[in-house]
Amino acid sequence: MLTERDLQELLDFKPQHPVLSIYLNTDPSQGSADVYRLKLRSMLKDAGLPEDAAAAENYVEHEYTGGRSAAIFSCVPEGFFRAYPLQVPMRSRVRISNRPHVKPLASLFDSYGWYGIVLIDKQGARLFHFHLGEIREQAEIFGESIRRTKTGGTQSAGSRGRGNGQTTHTAEIAERNMRASAEFAAKFFEENNVRRVLLGGTEENVALFRGYLPKRWQSLVIGTFSISMTANNTEVIERAIKIGQEAEQRRETEAVRALITAAAKKQGGVLGLEDTLLMVQEGRIQTLMVIKGFRAPGYRCQECGYITAQKKETCPYCGNPFTEIPDVVDLAVRRVLEDGGDVDVLRENPSLDEKGKIGAILRY
Repeated sequence: MLTERDLQELLDFKPQHPVLSIYLNTDPSQGSADVYRLKLRSMLKDAGLPEDAAAAENYVEHEYTGGRSAAIFSCVPEGFFRAYPLQVPMRSRVRISNRPHVKPLASLFDSYGWYGIVLIDKQGARLFHFHLGEIREQAEIFGESIRRTKTGGTQSAGSRGRGNGQTTHTAEIAERNMRASAEFAAKFFEENNVRRVLLGGTEENVALFRGYLPKRWQSLVIGTFSISMTANNTEVIERAIKIGQEAEQRRETEAVRALITAAAKKQGGVLGLEDTLLMVQEGRIQTLMVIKGFRAPGYRCQECGYITAQKKETCPYCGNPFTEIPDVVDLAVRRVLEDGGDVDVLRENPSLDEKGKIGAILRY
């Protein structure tokens, strides 16, 4: 089970030897275990790190417990081996560099991380903590039973009064249940570090419940959907992923629009690879935005670590020589995460494509 602590460990690992990073798609819909094992052997055939390749193959052959993909990191000379089964399918790839290749994990956390899901009705709620393609935690709360009295025919004033009293009593019970559910949900979100909220139920129930949530959690609601309170976990996950991806697409569009405006006004935003790398070097990035799959060769100063996409003879900061690196974008992602910034990996966005596929909102 991959956690933020695991990601931080990978970021902090700075070995003196090359690291083999593997992302292996093991989705059962793509074939049997023999298929992805053969794919792994093919990818590692010319990797040039036989001990690390053997360690990875041994893990997949004998220890891998299954899922839809696996992330594997190995540096045998330094006794480092980490492997994580994942419930989200990822594209198979191999990277060899002086650090673990973490950009795909940043994308994974950005797209599938820290969801809180609530199914709500007037009697109670079912809650889920959904993270990286799987339900990590579940809880439920149910309050007082709500009785509905069916009436018909001609009523006297007295009987209408009793009916109104029954309706008022039912509404009071529903309100108490909603309030209790909202309070319970807020504690559940807090305990599970929820960053995005999805609400499921009838339009009326969702609107009522949302109104009882504290404003902090109201602001994190990114989508709503209709679903039965008795829906099974698989249906909840499928609906949540679909609604979450649609909401995320809208959020990304707005975020890029804000970035382009800020960059045009030169007020807290930059666009394009070289200008963004300069802000990475200065530690000024609050949120890095990059199109998924974007890679670019670059150069890193051997002494101070300055990175650039432009070929230079010597570093403008310390005068030392540069080393060519295959993917300066991956290094930029790592630097931003190490500096405590956020990384927003966008599945697609024509507007950012036109501006160089990368940009950043700045801290100052």
